[in-house]
Amino acid sequence: MEEKKYLKWYNKVGYGSGDLAANCIYGLITSFVMIFLTDYIGLNSAVVGILIMFSKFADGVTDVLFGNLMDKTHSKMGKARPWMLFAEIGNVICLVAIFAIPTSWGMTAQYVYFFITYTLLNAVFYTANNIAYASLTSLITRNVNERVQMGSIRFMFSLVTNIVVSSITLLLVEPLGGGTTGWRNIALIYATVSLIVNTLSVFSVKELPVEDMNEATGKSEEVKSDVSFLESLKLLLKNPYFILIAIFYILMYIQTGITSVGAYWCTYVLKNEAALGMFSAAQMAPMVVGLAFTPILIKKMKGMYKVNFYGYCAATIFRVCFVFAGLSMNIPFMLISAALAGLCTSPVTGDINALISAASEYTVRTQGKHIEGAMFSCSSLGIKVGGGLGTALCGILLDAGGYINGAADQPQSAINMLNFMYLFFPLIAVALTAVVMYFLKVEKANADWDKAHGKKAV
Repeated sequence: MEEKKYLKWYNKVGYGSGDLAANCIYGLITSFVMIFLTDYIGLNSAVVGILIMFSKFADGVTDVLFGNLMDKTHSKMGKARPWMLFAEIGNVICLVAIFAIPTSWGMTAQYVYFFITYTLLNAVFYTANNIAYASLTSLITRNVNERVQMGSIRFMFSLVTNIVVSSITLLLVEPLGGGTTGWRNIALIYATVSLIVNTLSVFSVKELPVEDMNEATGKSEEVKSDVSFLESLKLLLKNPYFILIAIFYILMYIQTGITSVGAYWCTYVLKNEAALGMFSAAQMAPMVVGLAFTPILIKKMKGMYKVNFYGYCAATIFRVCFVFAGLSMNIPFMLISAALAGLCTSPVTGDINALISAASEYTVRTQGKHIEGAMFSCSSLGIKVGGGLGTALCGILLDAGGYINGAADQPQSAINMLNFMYLFFPLIAVALTAVVMYFLKVEKANADWDKAHGKKAV
């Protein structure tokens, strides 16, 4: 039986555009905050990395907290949309503040200023906005294929935005004023775009009534939606698929955090800072193509599991090729290997929200309680904890390698460290993620529960 459809094409595109807004902020922070602080402000990379790491630990608490608060929200706009709308204001203010760090202050004051603004952005405003945005996948449709389509469209916006941000940002610094002035103006532009697009995304969709949500699992009894924070935490830890998805996000964003060293690698190893956009495009552009075909592949292979697991196995092979190409400085082969690895991992980025929705429905089935907001905290938690650890390791490893801020010629130890971080670490992360994908059988778990309890798929 064909699933009921809930969304028009413009609802899906409107929803997906929210990741353009998110990545105007997160793409700038992830890829460029370290090089801005070290090469333009003059701060120590290891200290910055440690501050980011401690900030991310605070994120781990606020992710589940905001998810729980969202679950308890009842308004005319629904549960998630108010949080997505109003948290964005804090996002854009904090983004500009980070790149407007006072240059006249002493170094200690600059570290404190950065820690406060960075923590407010990540642990408070971005967390609230991102959890709400991700949760909408479960709250505006019950159709699995629509959820996959939404995820694919969402991450197309994400990838294109990241390609643009990584390609043009360094080139805009001088035209927009140079030095710290240029970075502040860049942040202002990205913040403005983010605010406008986020607002349009919020009002492009509507949340389903609670009654429709309860029907999703075929449960005739009342399903509870108001759950305490501690109970939410217990329910999350009882769900093995929440833990696996959180690990997936942490691995992916540790990789993202560490490979933000790409700006350094292109500048000091390749001696061509403008090449960063080329490498980013090589990996991300094929992902856009892969995302376009993800719903078709999932339908053909009757689920997300095989598409995701086989994709990461193949990506591991191509990451091995990337390492060999990088060590021999074979740039064309590097670009091809990165493109193929990106293509193979693209389905997961498109269907991950559908997987989280399935994990949430597993909790409804087995525990009889709605915790969509808390469940979707795995994405925000993983993004922030993983990204924080990755960025922290990036700073610590740069310092351990003997990196000299802004020096045109770096010591060989720094070059070796840059090669490890940019070439080898993505291979390690992708291989570990393939293991996670092997165990992420949430679709089968839901189907087995339905069969055991005589429930028919909706």
